[in-house]
Amino acid sequence: MHNYHIILEDLTEKDPAPVFFDQEVQTYLKKLTTLDYKKVFRIRKDGHELEPPQYRFLTDEELEKAKKVAEKRAEIYLQMPPVVKQRSDSSLLLCEDPGLQNYNAAKIVFTDITYGINNRKRFVVIREPNGKLRHATWQERNRIIPIYFPNPGRELQMPKMFESENLQSILDRKEYEFILDRACVQFEPDDPKYQEITREVYERVNLERHFDVLRSTRHFGPMVFHLVWTSNIDNLLHEMIESSRIKDAVLLIRLYHKIHPTSSSAIEQCSNSDDVEFILHYVRLDSPKTGTLEKLLHSYKELQQELKILEEGIKRAHGVPPETIEV
Repeated sequence: MHNYHIILEDLTEKDPAPVFFDQEVQTYLKKLTTLDYKKVFRIRKDGHELEPPQYRFLTDEELEKAKKVAEKRAEIYLQMPPVVKQRSDSSLLLCEDPGLQNYNAAKIVFTDITYGINNRKRFVVIREPNGKLRHATWQERNRIIPIYFPNPGRELQMPKMFESENLQSILDRKEYEFILDRACVQFEPDDPKYQEITREVYERVNLERHFDVLRSTRHFGPMVFHLVWTSNIDNLLHEMIESSRIKDAVLLIRLYHKIHPTSSSAIEQCSNSDDVEFILHYVRLDSPKTGTLEKLLHSYKELQQELKILEEGIKRAHGVPPETIEV
């Protein structure tokens, strides 16, 4: 655990954005998210009355059009929150005027309230009681700008739910998506508090192996990226193998190789095209849980062999010619 925190501290100095927004990485993350329409379009209770489902008879042509509309809507719902570098909360000194020292006991805030300006680029400066004029810190900007330009759903003070004790209670109830959705509304992606909260959720999901709770949501991709970025994919890999998501496990390792091209299993490429052997190649060279994952993969292979033998027996019982039996 101590080494993991050292790795995490080192990675906070790097900017993950260029890697996260890489087209190939995005493709991997979207495929790993998977698309479960029942989960994406499930009825949510968000303070409004629940609308009952509507049923209609459609022709084949209308059904195809409806499917395409549903696909586009699903893409919007599964749009991943960006993963970017944590911002530094420094305040740049503009000038110092000793003549204004002790002129006023309170700080004076000057804010550009011109409409149409991006709030991140909006000019906000503060005159200190000692005469110094400086740019506002991010924390100060977060309190000042919403007074003039409030964001829907964003509170001026951090909601009580994000306080440590309350957050742990919500995590215990496995309401991971609710926490992450609320964090997206309240904070910017580069806000240290946002990154602290999302990291805590991802680590709890990883610890408890509750990956299926976030699967087919917009937060699954960023969680996978976090686990790969911090070289901590073994629990997810274990869950994928255990649930027979072998193709997903292969994609996860390919994503790991993409982000960590100097890892042993990336440098010494696997010569076998079999998916299970490809996963074993990573497990033997890079996994800290080699023994556990190897046993799981061998069990999976034995189960597949048993299923093939059973399928072969069923086909023979139904009189299928031997040359048509796939083994």
